[in-house]
Amino acid sequence: MNQQAVRFIDRDKDKSKFFSTVRQRVDAYFKEHKLSKHYNAQMVIKTIALLSLYLLPFAAILIFQPSFGISLILWLLMGFGLAGIGMSIMHDANHGAYSSSHKTNLWLGHTLNLLGGSVFNWKMQHNLLHHTYTNVVTLDNDIQDKLVLRFSPHTRVKWYHSLQFLYAFAFYGILTLYWALLKDFLQYAKYKKEGINKNSSKQNRVLLFKMVIDKVLYFFVFLFAPIYFFHLPSGETTLGFLAMHFVAGVVLTVIFQLAHTVEGTTYPLPDESGTIENNWAVHQMNTTVNFSRHSKLITWYLGGLNFQVEHHLFPTICHVHYPAISEIVKTTAEEFGVPYLENDTFLQAVNSHIASLRGFGRLPDMNEAIV
Repeated sequence: MNQQAVRFIDRDKDKSKFFSTVRQRVDAYFKEHKLSKHYNAQMVIKTIALLSLYLLPFAAILIFQPSFGISLILWLLMGFGLAGIGMSIMHDANHGAYSSSHKTNLWLGHTLNLLGGSVFNWKMQHNLLHHTYTNVVTLDNDIQDKLVLRFSPHTRVKWYHSLQFLYAFAFYGILTLYWALLKDFLQYAKYKKEGINKNSSKQNRVLLFKMVIDKVLYFFVFLFAPIYFFHLPSGETTLGFLAMHFVAGVVLTVIFQLAHTVEGTTYPLPDESGTIENNWAVHQMNTTVNFSRHSKLITWYLGGLNFQVEHHLFPTICHVHYPAISEIVKTTAEEFGVPYLENDTFLQAVNSHIASLRGFGRLPDMNEAIV
């Protein structure tokens, strides 16, 4: 179904004022405390730290050429740095949340190139489709079936889905490598065909050219240059590169799954006229889950992605402010009788995700329990 044909219609007048009320209260919080909604000193320090976690180990590999064991550890650290950049820097910047400066957001948004990804496609998939139509399987690419994985109760179940709770995490590890190699090109074709990409033919030719150049440069710098210019062992370097991507893929995929593919979320479908009978903000509250809100370490590394409720309501606010405004959102949700879904710990969230994978792997007559 085309996204332009889907609309949210609010029929619950008691909850219709939830979003306007919580937005007014959040705005008042920033005004009262004389705070910017964008980055602060903490965010700048985090940006430097995460970029360093990715780039300094790579520099050490090239300059010191350590033993394979040490080199592999450095590649693994790069994987955690890569995931951190994606969650904490690129994500905020491409939402326009990092800074009030368009140029700052533009440059930091292109740290996505360090993952081998395309900013244009990411904004189409994430900002437009995922944030607008969260958990609507016909439009939200994040919960559409992936190869041998099923993330929705509304798609066809296959026999092997019953085992996906066992093999899912291994497939999560190929996410960033698939992204760097194929995903952007497949999305480019898909979004053009479906009319989501509104560019002119000339603009798309330029976009495709830049995409190819970005990916060639990415693989040249991080894979070919170490082998052919620094004369590092090709097998060990390739293994380290793949290990880096596996770590980044698992971390990124798991964290995003814990926000939506867990117990308690809903997966509404539009009716024949393309209508979802719910207020958009309440829809977000029904389809999004927080976890580990009180863990400062998890919040720091994940870029506030454990505060997905606040992020979906206020995507243009920098994530360093989420812990403070979460209390406002939760109190207001309780006041209006709106769900505020959360798992207290990271382990609870992971277990809930595994339970959802098990549920989605059942035969069709058992799916009603998780709709």
